[in-house]
Amino acid sequence: MSKPDPRNENPWKAAGLVGALGANLAICVVLGYYAGSFISERTGGHKGWLIAGVLAGLIAGIANIVLLIKRFLEDTNE
Repeated sequence: MSKPDPRNENPWKAAGLVGALGANLAICVVLGYYAGSFISERTGGHKGWLIAGVLAGLIAGIANIVLLIKRFLEDTNE
């Protein structure tokens, strides 16, 4: 067994990733809410657009989180 590389054991890097994941998801959902609200106002107040915007923001946030985790894991393998 080889000794682990001390460069990859930085707890601040992991803490930063966790913070970025939460902020990323929150920002995507809020932007989805505002986009859905904007479209809803333009189409006569249909609440379906608001729900669709929030769901689209949630899906975009989850996809972005997956990409961030993938990049983080690739960096730790080097």
